[in-house]
Amino acid sequence: MQADLALIGFGHVGRRFVELLEQRAARLASEFDLTCRVVACSTRRGGAVYDGERCVDSFEVIRRLGASQADLRIVIETTTLDIKAGEPATSHVRAAIASGCHVVTANKGPVAFAYADLRDAAARAGVRFLFEGAVMDGIPIFNLVRETLPAVDVIGFEGVVNTTTNHIITAVEAGASFEDALARMQADGIAEADPSLDVDGWDAAAKTAALANVLMDARITPHDVRRTGLDAGTSEAARDAIRRGLRLKLVASAVRTAGGPLVCTVAPRELPADHLLATLDGGANALILETDILDRIAICQMAGGLTQTAYGLLTDMVTIARGARA
Repeated sequence: MQADLALIGFGHVGRRFVELLEQRAARLASEFDLTCRVVACSTRRGGAVYDGERCVDSFEVIRRLGASQADLRIVIETTTLDIKAGEPATSHVRAAIASGCHVVTANKGPVAFAYADLRDAAARAGVRFLFEGAVMDGIPIFNLVRETLPAVDVIGFEGVVNTTTNHIITAVEAGASFEDALARMQADGIAEADPSLDVDGWDAAAKTAALANVLMDARITPHDVRRTGLDAGTSEAARDAIRRGLRLKLVASAVRTAGGPLVCTVAPRELPADHLLATLDGGANALILETDILDRIAICQMAGGLTQTAYGLLTDMVTIARGARA
């Protein structure tokens, strides 16, 4: 089975994804009868190319991929998150679906701003819209619920889902200042040069909206999430919590009040030292799902990064190939 891929965005995650494709090419062929070929790439700075020819923009790339004769036509969307409206990633996904292409994305925007609409459009078009790398890198949160929890309802969740802020809290607990901890995260490449998406809680809010939309049919955006980020006062708050036998964590949560609306929150929270989320240090993340039948289910990631996010793209691509074979 031949899969032609168009890469929309080619930053660190996109490059690591291509490396994984090369490293796992023989295994993809032998285990899944899947051969992948990157035929196009479109970036903000480098422009758009399809099969060696210049294109006007990413939307022309998507249209040309949709007109190809490959067994599978897959758009890999890895542009950066726009917290205002989820663009242009959401428009890329819409265009791919309209062109008859499957879509795999690591961008939280489309799921956080327009999940239900995109899901329904993909179903009508007979293509897949998948996004395992959008939350907690490649850890199979969405696959877990979709594939292994039939007839189970997720009624709430709580988790530590942002790596930068968890690194910062761990560092200030050990005595670092907030400013020094953030600078170290930037120097190590964990935080961006402009870290406001992480520190102000926007990244966690986008992930909260994505989780609520997919797992609980919430139909919200990150702007509907009650959000409190970290600031210079976090250092003393974290150390004070330690002195009292607690730990401070930036917790993302969704709860449905009795007879009321779904309430989604991102905020620092003091937790008992033996709470699962309190035990997470540095780059560790975890999500606890509250379900109607199986009570609470937890999934942990002890370390995350580019490889894990790129692997999330790879798993979604394999899911598409499996469905096509079936």
